[in-house]
Amino acid sequence: MDAQVANHCSIKSAAKASSPQNAAESRIENAPKKKSRTRRGRRGKRRRGKKANEPPPFLPPEAEEGNIEYKLKLVNPTQYRFEHLATQLKWRLQEGRGEAVYQIGVEDNGLLVGLTEEDMKASLKTLRRMAEKVGADITLLRDREVDCDRARRKIAEVLVRKVPDDQQFLDLRVAVLGNVDSGKSTLLGVLTQGELDNGRGRARLNLFRHLHEIQTGRTSSISFEILGFNSKGEVVNYSDSRTAEEICESSSKMITFIDLAGHYKYLKTTIFGLTSYCPDFAMLVVAANTGIAGTTREHLGLAMALKVPIFIVVSKVDLCGKSTVEKTVRQLERVLKLPGCNKVPMVVSNPDDAVTAAQQFAQSSSVTPIFTLSSVSGDNLDLLKVFFNILPPLSNSKEQEELMQQLTEFQVDEIYSVPDVGTVVGGTLYSGVCREGDRLVVGPTDDGRFLRLKVCSIHRNRSGCRVLRAGQAATLALGNFDRSLLRKGMVMVSPKMNPTICWQFEAAIVLLFHAKTFRRGFQVTVHVGNVRQTATVECLLGKEELRTGERAVVCFRFLKHPEYLRVGAKLLFREGVTKGIGHVTHLLPSTQNYVPDQNRNQNHS
Repeated sequence: MDAQVANHCSIKSAAKASSPQNAAESRIENAPKKKSRTRRGRRGKRRRGKKANEPPPFLPPEAEEGNIEYKLKLVNPTQYRFEHLATQLKWRLQEGRGEAVYQIGVEDNGLLVGLTEEDMKASLKTLRRMAEKVGADITLLRDREVDCDRARRKIAEVLVRKVPDDQQFLDLRVAVLGNVDSGKSTLLGVLTQGELDNGRGRARLNLFRHLHEIQTGRTSSISFEILGFNSKGEVVNYSDSRTAEEICESSSKMITFIDLAGHYKYLKTTIFGLTSYCPDFAMLVVAANTGIAGTTREHLGLAMALKVPIFIVVSKVDLCGKSTVEKTVRQLERVLKLPGCNKVPMVVSNPDDAVTAAQQFAQSSSVTPIFTLSSVSGDNLDLLKVFFNILPPLSNSKEQEELMQQLTEFQVDEIYSVPDVGTVVGGTLYSGVCREGDRLVVGPTDDGRFLRLKVCSIHRNRSGCRVLRAGQAATLALGNFDRSLLRKGMVMVSPKMNPTICWQFEAAIVLLFHAKTFRRGFQVTVHVGNVRQTATVECLLGKEELRTGERAVVCFRFLKHPEYLRVGAKLLFREGVTKGIGHVTHLLPSTQNYVPDQNRNQNHS
């Protein structure tokens, strides 16, 4: 019956449309309906677009390890429950090396449930009590509303940070890269001194180490600056504290900036800073008025080759219009999305973006935050400070403990002679623990020996320190030890390590660029950690020559003196326009090696 009715209706409508008059009327009647469907489609798209910008209704499930904890609510816990919660907070702080992030109003599976205003206040009060019990402070990072039919509900994201004690603050190292005159030193001067620049480079004067740097305004050496954050997330810099020692005492978290050179003729200094000082992150500064120019691409490529997570700061936005700034940002986004980079650019425009960028940046190496700011007007400078405040460390407490259990190994990057102190070396403790009074051996010398010495005192961030732990940078006073016996690239290790050295080593490399063919006898400057020396290509295993983009295992031989290397260490070599990267795969013994270790080297080969 229904089929017959439907058939009858279709025949009737077809007959009605067959006449010209009815067909015209049909078209006129249908026209507005089509338009309304189009409008409905547009409105639907708009609604879908709005939902896309809202926070997702869930987070990734809570991980057992790490410093992020989900709590649905913390309302009036019993004493037993409170003690358990405090112990849990202590564990999360230990995992984050003094920092933890609590998501309140979130279930363990990541579902955003939310709390009423009354329950949220009670939960934050309980969290504050927990923090006080373990010697920490809390800072509300942000709160967000969750869609709910019953009532207005919120979730809160809270940063918990240990109050500084016994100089055990969290220290992150940030290498500052970028083309010459992009505003790197000026930006660091503004961040660390707390005063805006006058537009003529006044803020950068305290960062320069040499007279010619002040005269030209160009950095040619590696300098270090510090920016602290206390347990409440407030900035601690030279505007509030007169000395670096006061900054260290007041800070729970320290950002150590490694200011590197931008000019091409100082490229070897920049590479040395990236390879030897082991930065956790890299900040690429790009001037808004010039865009990607000079060594910008080179520095971006170096950071990516060494697998250092990188974020970008577009400076000098006060010198140009909004359209020019947007053009520079689009140019950066295009470069970051290229197949060689495969990055996901994320423009930071408000504090909420800064919090999200800091968390995603540490979790995924592909995310690249982009900041646009001015060191003269101070535009968006606070967003960068929020980012630094929340930025978590890359390594967790377990990895740190494993490194500390190993024997002491300190890389020598700088050598000084200080009046009334004697010889002082600066560098990074790669593994183990170093204390005042420890007896170590330093080498290798030109003839392959290791010499005994004693650590008289330790300074970290320009203030005295009793204990140095793995991953920390410091200067060690060696008393009256002869400075002429030391050089950059040496290591100070525990005598129990029985250190080995090599003249030759094998490395698996990728030739990034070479004008002709890469073959036996070619000489390059090799960078491996704090080692920088000219080496000759002895042979290419299984190949006669190498061209751009090809891979091979290559045997290198140092020209001047033997070096201490580790298998698996990252390697970067260059000579003019020739560039390549790789890692050390094998250390080859030599008759010129350190004699007591000769048998060990032969067994290793």
